Amino acid sequence: MEKHRESDLTGKVVVITGASRGVGKQAALAFARRGANVVLAARTVEPDSALPGTLGETMRQIEAMGAGALAVQTDLASEADLNRLIDAAVERFGGVDVLINNAAATTGEIWSKRFLELTREDWLYQFDVNVHAPFTLIQRVTPIMEARGGGRIINLSTGSGEVFRLPEEPRKLESQGDFSLAVPGYYASKRALDRLGNSVAPELARKNIAVIGLHPGLVATELVAIRVKEKGLDDSVAVPMEVPARMLVYFAACEDPMEYTGRIFWAERELADLGIQLD
Repeated sequence: MEKHRESDLTGKVVVITGASRGVGKQAALAFARRGANVVLAARTVEPDSALPGTLGETMRQIEAMGAGALAVQTDLASEADLNRLIDAAVERFGGVDVLINNAAATTGEIWSKRFLELTREDWLYQFDVNVHAPFTLIQRVTPIMEARGGGRIINLSTGSGEVFRLPEEPRKLESQGDFSLAVPGYYASKRALDRLGNSVAPELARKNIAVIGLHPGLVATELVAIRVKEKGLDDSVAVPMEVPARMLVYFAACEDPMEYTGRIFWAERELADLGIQLD
């Protein structure tokens, strides 16, 4: 894999889901530092005692940099909200150049429920947020990007055989101590998102739109910090949020994204292999 020169992102319009905290927020700040106009999507608008971060906080930090920002409260499981998000981006900034499908259903009881405890509603909600929302957003932004000469779509994934580049995918861990890693709805839906990106990449490449998957790894997000505290987990191998955020910026700015389209990458490894420096 070759490292490409990065183009100027000034004035580019970047839509990021899950931008109230974690990698989504960190990426929004990174794009803002490059001069992009950032459209922020998440459900959390008012402070939540159980979860850190809000859309308003992210937007205020971006505006303090002098960059353009728009916060759109969005329930990723609502088709109407997804359409409103893209309509708002077009109305405010004139279009969409980059879509970051970062949000995922990771809160609530899903991490403690085993397969036989999952309800059909639990299962469908995971797919609504993790697969169906990206599907709808990709369909909505494709004609907009094509009319602007092309674009980038980056899907946040999780570990898979392609990411680790082994002849056989590693055996799935069931737990880490008392902390469940089974989470069938999360992993199944994320794998479906991987395949969605793989399968639509050739069609969208003809429209000069790259579709790239990024596995962020175990990231030291606010939610991970909470789980580490609650479960006594070892977070010594967790990477800073700046690592996946920097790779998102790289894939959005690289001059030849078609080398990467339809593929899945691992943020920490690619950052090191390509010699990319953190901002």
